[in-house]
Amino acid sequence: MRRVPIVSTVIVIAAILTMIGLGVWQLERLQWKQNLMAHYVAAMANPAAVPFPSADPQQTEAVLFRRSSVTCRFTSDWNSIAGRNGKDQAGYVHVVLCGIDGNKTAYVQVGWTQGPQHPEWEGGEVSGLIVPYMDGNARLIADPAVSGFEASAKPNPSDIPNNHLAYAVQWFFFAGVAQIIYALALRKRWRERGSPS
Repeated sequence: MRRVPIVSTVIVIAAILTMIGLGVWQLERLQWKQNLMAHYVAAMANPAAVPFPSADPQQTEAVLFRRSSVTCRFTSDWNSIAGRNGKDQAGYVHVVLCGIDGNKTAYVQVGWTQGPQHPEWEGGEVSGLIVPYMDGNARLIADPAVSGFEASAKPNPSDIPNNHLAYAVQWFFFAGVAQIIYALALRKRWRERGSPS
């Protein structure tokens, strides 16, 4: 019989099974992401307002794409980011850190301008949609925009990256390639050693 190296074969089989497992995991993540996006779409259609979440990621996740409102008592840390307006024109959206009730803070995207400079705005009542922001925080996209700004483009849950199917295909492909390469390596080994013993 042709001899198969035990250690290298076990290692290759373990690697292939790991890659297949990662592919299956990515398929599970795909289903989870699709369900999550469907939840976000339903949340956007819900007109009932919810309190703006604290910095707790679980609280934030529970209310993403729901309507909310805050009273911005003071503003600081303006951040101008490339973005689009409600007419799909390129420009800048402006996010400001607001002091709100309860000695808390909230990031508020107050609106859009064509250039990076923003009009002066010292705060007030803002309502809009809660969306994700950096470092696990939430951001309130003003809808309507505050005075002096144009409306930002409405958030779209489908813009959230969903590459899990592509990742799954890659892992299954890697597993298949590893199997083929190892089979070819064994074949070459047997040929070099001559006829089976």
